[in-house]
Amino acid sequence: MNDLLSLVDWSRAQFALTAMYHWLFVPLTLGLAVIVGIMETIYYRTGKAEWKHITKFWMKLFGINFAVGVATGIILEFQFGTNWSNYSWFVGDIFGAPLAIEGIMAFFMEATFLAVMFFGWDKVSKGFHLASTWLTCLGATISALWILVANAWMQYPVGMTFNPDTVRNEMTDFAAVALSPVALNKFFHSVTAGWVLGAVFVVGVSAWFLLKKRHVSYALKSIRIASWVGLAGILLVAYTGDGSAYEVAQKQPMKLAAMEGIYHGNKGQEFIAVGILNPQKEYDDNQDPFCFKIGVPGILSFLATRDANGFVPGINDILQGGYPTTNFAGDSIIAPSAQEKMQQGRAAIAALGDYRNARERNDSMAADSALQTLRDNYEYFGYGYIEDEAQLIPSVPMVFYSFHIMITLGGYFILFFIAILILERKQLLEKLRWVLWICLWSIPLGYICLQSGWIVAEVGRQPWTIQDILPTYASISAIEVSAVQTTFWLFAIIFTVLLVAEVSILVKQIKKGFNPQPVKNK
Repeated sequence: MNDLLSLVDWSRAQFALTAMYHWLFVPLTLGLAVIVGIMETIYYRTGKAEWKHITKFWMKLFGINFAVGVATGIILEFQFGTNWSNYSWFVGDIFGAPLAIEGIMAFFMEATFLAVMFFGWDKVSKGFHLASTWLTCLGATISALWILVANAWMQYPVGMTFNPDTVRNEMTDFAAVALSPVALNKFFHSVTAGWVLGAVFVVGVSAWFLLKKRHVSYALKSIRIASWVGLAGILLVAYTGDGSAYEVAQKQPMKLAAMEGIYHGNKGQEFIAVGILNPQKEYDDNQDPFCFKIGVPGILSFLATRDANGFVPGINDILQGGYPTTNFAGDSIIAPSAQEKMQQGRAAIAALGDYRNARERNDSMAADSALQTLRDNYEYFGYGYIEDEAQLIPSVPMVFYSFHIMITLGGYFILFFIAILILERKQLLEKLRWVLWICLWSIPLGYICLQSGWIVAEVGRQPWTIQDILPTYASISAIEVSAVQTTFWLFAIIFTVLLVAEVSILVKQIKKGFNPQPVKNK
């Protein structure tokens, strides 16, 4: 058992490592693509050479980041076959479809028009080049769509049926998978968060030029465009974040409880604006969960139920059950306890074995009976692998602090973009060096905000690979722990080298500036 847990921990660590490195590059690609598209549109409409130079400068930085993001993404997808083969077998018919569409449709669109975008200047018409730039942006966004659809399905498995003969889940409703509310919220939330990071990056780099008193006109124009994109992005992030919180409350209540450090739910549940968790707190003791907190009454209930007096369950409520809720089908039920779910899960697993044995004996009556038992209990199939209800609780400190870092920085960026737009409009920005330094040092804050959001989404759903259907330790491949450890450190070294190389190349390109030959029209 210890070897199994070690294998699970190392496999999770390796996937987390590659996913978090990959997530350094993806959102910047999404954000820069939109900003570059807007800049080239302005060049197309005005014909001013300065906008062409501005566009080409940011386009180079986009290309560098895009290339490294592709490299890390390919390695990430291979792990489903190498480290998580049980998962791939169990749901590959469903999970593989969005990834296949992403590869066939989005990736080839990006690759085709990316070449025109970079090498087609003065070789194709301005209109065709502009279309290629926007189609590259669209391709990157569509790529994110299908990957996030696949991820959302893991958190809200719909549109499927379980085939006991093949022991695989099969897709029965593609629209339900692609258009689930979890998928739509996750897509818009993640993509607009990329706009925010791209905007913070452009503002920060442009602030560096202002500090150096280089390309002042180009930098100010870049800041203006990026700040509007960033403000629109962060407002959309806040809106879709509200939708995401509602979906989490309905589909993954344990994640929401961990996000707010709630052990015992209440009506009119407060939202913890600021808090320090009690590090000694256990779910089954009577200690106060917080050493210090500032809460706003009723807000979490409103976010989770659209009723300021609605009941929001805590960790212990979810484990004990007994409160009104809805199941995945949307039916109103009384929440079963964790122990009841575990019994149903074991009944489903046992029924699957009985069904297969009956089929081998050609006993159709016994097979039909076992199949009905399996279907009646399949909703909690994954709970059959759970040995202790404590395994159902994710890391509360990691999820809680990551969530509040994300929320705090989200509020900061709303104020940040508003302030930058006001200062730029009043022509004060280049005169306030301390503000320019804040702009520059806001770049890492953007990355911290997005990484925190990813931690909330993925750590918060543990122990599940597929919510309620398959836990992580039933998803792994039968490989040696030492093999995973070796590849973990190998990937850590490779990705770190790639990151250092990308930063080094970006810095060199930034130092070269927008255009060595200044143009007349400013």
